Amino acid sequence: MSEVVRLTLVSHGMTEAMAAGRFPADEPLNALGARQVAELAATQAGTDPGMLCCAPELRAGQTAQALGGPATIEPALADLDCGRWRGMALPDVDPAGLASWLTDPTATPHGGESIAALFDRVRYWLDGVSARGGRHTAVTHPAVIRAAVLTALSAAPTSFWRIDIAPAGRTTLHYRGAWTLRLR
Repeated sequence: MSEVVRLTLVSHGMTEAMAAGRFPADEPLNALGARQVAELAATQAGTDPGMLCCAPELRAGQTAQALGGPATIEPALADLDCGRWRGMALPDVDPAGLASWLTDPTATPHGGESIAALFDRVRYWLDGVSARGGRHTAVTHPAVIRAAVLTALSAAPTSFWRIDIAPAGRTTLHYRGAWTLRLR
């Protein structure tokens, strides 16, 4: 029997953009996010995170640092590129473009990255993690975690918006021939 690969995906803590319902930019954790991450770190004290990596954005790096960083920066864990919508509130976005983006995983009305492209990026990264083996902790963004969960379940990208990932939340995947989602 082969070794089980253990992957814990950690969502960064709350930011002002999340609290205000804006598309993310490269913002830091807000005060609530810092508290969330401190609480998460306290619950994980004394556990081996294995290989710790994080997305390149500031909020992910701050979260990884609180969890015992330093962490290796992993570009594949970067947040979904929202292009021209970066920093904008939902009511300020073209409604037709937003509707297209929310219903068509290949749409890029913002000039950024499609949900389908995010899935491809995350699937490729997961393939690399499974090949390396061992225990991994990856600090990243809700969009990346949604894509990883749906990839593990062989679910369609059209299900992307049906998963809610909490700030400073943990999601665990295991790999032994195929990815599985582990619920606690």
